[in-house]
Amino acid sequence: MRGAMPDQRLIDDLTVGTVEVLPDGVLAAKLDTAEREGRPLRVKLGVDPTAPDIHLGHTVVLNKLRQFQDAGHVAVLIIGDYTARIGDPSGRSKTRPRLDPAVIDANARTYQEQALLILDDDPARLEMPHNGEWLAGLTTEQVFELAATTTVARILERDDFARRWAAHQPISMLEMLYPLAQGYDSVAVRADIELGGTDQKFNLFMGRDLQQYFGQEPQAVMTLDILPGTDGAERMSKSLGNYIGVNEDPRDLYGKVMSIPDDAIMTYFRLLTAHHAAEIAALDEGLAGGALHPRDLKARLAREILTRLRGAEAAKAAEEHFDRVFRRHEAAGDLQELRLAADDLDDGRVFLPKAMERWFGASRSEWRRRIAQGGVSLDGEPVSELSLPLEALVGRRLKAGKSAATQGLVSGP
Repeated sequence: MRGAMPDQRLIDDLTVGTVEVLPDGVLAAKLDTAEREGRPLRVKLGVDPTAPDIHLGHTVVLNKLRQFQDAGHVAVLIIGDYTARIGDPSGRSKTRPRLDPAVIDANARTYQEQALLILDDDPARLEMPHNGEWLAGLTTEQVFELAATTTVARILERDDFARRWAAHQPISMLEMLYPLAQGYDSVAVRADIELGGTDQKFNLFMGRDLQQYFGQEPQAVMTLDILPGTDGAERMSKSLGNYIGVNEDPRDLYGKVMSIPDDAIMTYFRLLTAHHAAEIAALDEGLAGGALHPRDLKARLAREILTRLRGAEAAKAAEEHFDRVFRRHEAAGDLQELRLAADDLDDGRVFLPKAMERWFGASRSEWRRRIAQGGVSLDGEPVSELSLPLEALVGRRLKAGKSAATQGLVSGP
């Protein structure tokens, strides 16, 4: 009914995984206004395409954006081709190197493709503008006007800038423009709500300030929790090696989810799935009380994540592979063939690093090192010699890493 307050269950669902929704009560007010006016809310997420591939940590805000779409609202995913040229200083201890525009454009294309694995691509529910569409056309006078809306003291309130200032580390004038550029995005798209990580709080509030300056109703701000990596401790990051890539082989993605610590399971459910708040609470209670086994719950989690990203068939195949290899300890029927070449043989023996360089990439010296460290196995037994007889290899399962791409069944030349 028009004018009725929003369903509290919807508010509970939309706030799963959030750290803060500010100002207090604004989400309910925004939903109520949208209901009374008969229009969808415009929910903004800005992303700077500074890298070509994304991992599950990046999808936390995309999942929340999809929840708003499923509730009937419009997702406005802004590709920050212009803000990426500045570089977001959030959480940085030094100035970012400036990226080549051609690299940014290439990254943007792959980011959009991966984002669409999660978002509903219905044009009535999704807009994907580049912020160069409005930032590139600003005149010098308009940039002056933006700069005049804040003060140096306000900019230095940012924790990262304050730390750098105290440590006498350089802060470029260009970096100081970043919050203004991101905030102006909210003005350009007339955002009702903006999503971001906890490290984006300053930038999100700058959007509110600029909307108010330009005569718009200020947006609500929703900050999302940080997804831990596969170690369960540190933030998911490629540099730390604890990440799960969106584009990884489904078998590897499934296996990595199964490897997360038990105490990270519910964080993953809250941030990466579309369950209702009541369902999340029931799963949490079942896990804590022992009614749900952590292994079974992780299997469900892995299946749900893969189904959303790759479809039900890929999820089913990855689960069957995991069960076959890691639970029943059977040889994987879908192992790749590692065929030896005639020139791999020298007097009936195979110099393994040479063959592995051809099969898996990396250098021979790297494979020598891994063999010496016990990181290569045949049928589960560590390999200790660099050169092996042909008959000791053919028909056996060679494993040189956790990835499905670095293992296979050796066949003769």
